[in-house]
Amino acid sequence: MSVAHADDADDYSRPTGETYHAEKALPSGDFYTGQWRDNLPHGHGKYLWTDGCMYVGEWHRGKTMGKGRFSWPSGATYEGDFKNGYMDGKGTYIDSSGDLYRGSWVMNLRHGQGTKSYVNGDCYDGEWRRGLQDGHGRYQWKNENHYIGQWKNGMMNSNGTMIWSNGNRYDGSWEDSAPKGNGTFRWSDGSFYVGVWSKDPKEQNGTYYPSTSTGNFDWQPQQVFYVDMSECVVCTCQRIPVLPSQKMPVWYGSSSEQSSSGNRTKSSERPRRRSVDGRVSNTEMELRNNGSGYLQVDDTESNRSPLGPLRIQPAKKQGQTISKGHKNYDLMLNLQLGIRHSVGRPAPATSLDLKASAFDPKEKLWTKFPSEGSKYTPPHQSCEFKWKDYCPVVFRTLRKLFNVDAADYMLSICGNDALRELSSPGKSGSFFYLTNDDRYMIKTMKKAETKVLIRMLPAYYNHVRACENTLVTKFFGLHCVKLTGTAQKKVRFVIMGNLFCTGHSIHRRFDLKGSSHGRLTTKPESEIDPNTTLKDLDLNFLFRLQKNWFQEFCRQVDKDCEFLEQERIMDYSLLVGLHFRESSCNNSATPTSGARTPTGDNRPSRGEMDRFLLDASKLASMQLGINMPARVERTVRRSDAENQLVGEPTGEFYDVILYFGVIDILQDYDISKKLEHAYKSMQYDPTSISAVDPKQYSRRFRDFIFRIFVEDT
Repeated sequence: MSVAHADDADDYSRPTGETYHAEKALPSGDFYTGQWRDNLPHGHGKYLWTDGCMYVGEWHRGKTMGKGRFSWPSGATYEGDFKNGYMDGKGTYIDSSGDLYRGSWVMNLRHGQGTKSYVNGDCYDGEWRRGLQDGHGRYQWKNENHYIGQWKNGMMNSNGTMIWSNGNRYDGSWEDSAPKGNGTFRWSDGSFYVGVWSKDPKEQNGTYYPSTSTGNFDWQPQQVFYVDMSECVVCTCQRIPVLPSQKMPVWYGSSSEQSSSGNRTKSSERPRRRSVDGRVSNTEMELRNNGSGYLQVDDTESNRSPLGPLRIQPAKKQGQTISKGHKNYDLMLNLQLGIRHSVGRPAPATSLDLKASAFDPKEKLWTKFPSEGSKYTPPHQSCEFKWKDYCPVVFRTLRKLFNVDAADYMLSICGNDALRELSSPGKSGSFFYLTNDDRYMIKTMKKAETKVLIRMLPAYYNHVRACENTLVTKFFGLHCVKLTGTAQKKVRFVIMGNLFCTGHSIHRRFDLKGSSHGRLTTKPESEIDPNTTLKDLDLNFLFRLQKNWFQEFCRQVDKDCEFLEQERIMDYSLLVGLHFRESSCNNSATPTSGARTPTGDNRPSRGEMDRFLLDASKLASMQLGINMPARVERTVRRSDAENQLVGEPTGEFYDVILYFGVIDILQDYDISKKLEHAYKSMQYDPTSISAVDPKQYSRRFRDFIFRIFVEDT
């Protein structure tokens, strides 16, 4: 068969949907041979890149999909399942050094159950997460030492047992692949040492019990770290230099071309690329600013989406900086002085196992801040005020549990940069403030909300401690400022984590409850921007998560809703933020990697996203609800269904990075909410209103969330 370019005219003479064998030489110098349909690889085929990489296997609409084998010029190979261009499913990877991994993959990452055999004779068999050993696993060294227990981020962590080939063993707690915390070291002769372990000799504490009166009393616990553990180094995984998804070609034959007469040639029969703003185009898209702040593709009559444009504006920083002269400037100074005092106050090291007295509502500290200063407080330019810390030990321990560094915390809130006040208070009348680095949000609280948080604090603490991936709001501190003088005004506020603290611009944000009454944004479309929080009836997407993420998401939503239901909490929401990262291909499994998108800011390409996924420094920030790569499918509501919560899928897909969490968790089902329920039930459909019993609210919320979040098949 003669070799043809990807845009060979023979392709256009064939009926749409016909599959045939083809050999294609691409303009890049790459070569493809195999089954071909609609001007794309479809079926079984072989692709050779000019750099020596090769893929042999199944294709679907121009993407590697199904069983296949990818080989690198270095000699490394992967054989197994592919999905949307990624190594995804079950597969075996042998790197250039000879190390072999056989097991589960998700989006190019070892994720799930798998076995890694190293060329030096070591072997790991167990659970993986985001490319690293994480969960329960067994590691055996070539000298027959072995560890069985928990792992985290590629290191021995939490509880586990190390057994040496000489019969000695350690059972207990681990941190960063070393004994840390309570544990027991046993010798093969029956002697043992019980105590608290640490690499710092000052923290090491325990008792040695010899098996006989002639035991080794000269032995020191530090020998375990520097002698016994010296031969127990965990091998690292060699990085994959070029990922198969980074090699996926842009099919030039699928872009439209102009004939010599200027007319489009068979454009209606050729695959079209869809941009994030909803328009379809058969050419590489050119972006332009239309003068209104929107970035769009050129809009010709043939480009318009039947659904209308999905217009994306560049995101702007939220809020007004609180500078001198602002009505809340003194309050901000008081808050910063109080936080600096509370966090910087010397305190003994606390265990995560708190006493019940720490949660006592009476457990609070008052501190007076006179303008001229005192023995414990600095002089300041604001008026005199009193500062109250609620349950200080609990919130200090929560910050420790959430891995918040005390110095960074103070710097974010109390540094030279001022706070920013959001433009309008929430529905509850509360005001919101953001730190300049966007890490923390500060919300003013009603007395009733403060009481609810203190009441549920023991259950909240136990829940977030047990559920590492909880989606509920993270609370870092609860305080009160009491102004002296005639006003005697009290301002209570809580410090929370900001869900949208990210280097990615948030292009769409939704506040979702699962109810329909009053759940439509009242702003005119011209005023809606990336900082506008849209509601249930504004939602026009389905969120598609990878299988492992979806299963974890469902488990966590169930746990969080059960916790809130037990605490009699209702009226909470799932706050969702979307960052559109690249354009998509209509009715295709994934967006086309070569197209550009009309957001005009820091959107990474697929290759950059792959590097992001494999960057160990960023893996820690990618977790359930944070920095999650996913796809969304655009939906449209029927014209005859005014309150239809979930629209009909359209087949328009967009690659996104998702952020989400459960917010507003301090509203209990009190007498005011019961009266609201009774009143509104007489006027509207009782199932459509937000104010319902916590059990009913939880059930409705979950039903709705599990309809809009689905597994990406």
